[in-house]
Amino acid sequence: MTALTLAGETRIGNLSFAFDLSVKAGETLAILGPNGAGKTSLLRVISGLLPLAEGTLNLNNQVADQPASKTFLPPHLRSVGWVPQDRLLFPHLTVAENIGFSPRATDALVAQLLEALNLTSLTASKPAACSGGQAQRVAVARALAAQPAILLLDEPSTALDAESQELIHGVLASQSQVATLLVTHDLSEAGRLADRTAIFSAGVLKQ
Repeated sequence: MTALTLAGETRIGNLSFAFDLSVKAGETLAILGPNGAGKTSLLRVISGLLPLAEGTLNLNNQVADQPASKTFLPPHLRSVGWVPQDRLLFPHLTVAENIGFSPRATDALVAQLLEALNLTSLTASKPAACSGGQAQRVAVARALAAQPAILLLDEPSTALDAESQELIHGVLASQSQVATLLVTHDLSEAGRLADRTAIFSAGVLKQ
């Protein structure tokens, strides 16, 4: 089943970015391209943080964004998990509370992710007590605990220690039912995790 299709364009000031892609459930698509090409803008469009200027975004056979029909599904109604570059963990919540923040998260799944990402010793700790690698593992766990149909990863392994990178890659590889978009500069990461690759060039993304 195709979980995501996008054909359209968004604009930020005088910049425009055009997209044409589709991703099946259980498939990982790596997005490559130089800084400023529009990779993060693509993730923002899919998550609902940036609207399309024209075109159509379908998520799980539902129109999520279509300016021509004035259709726009707000972010909290989209089955999308996002791991942004800056993580955006809640500083006042514990690691376990961050992971279980989504209404779709279950205690059993939170416990499973804590174990899989070697975070059980930090269950009651706040994000400030985490190393950079540990904080990234928390961010990945939080996105997966929401049981998304579509997972967005923005440079998930940048500047990580070897243990964190290995743990995150292992958990991501086990997500057999999730459609994943992986933005990365790491060709080895793309080769390990992705089924296909798409490249941004001159503001246009094509598979």
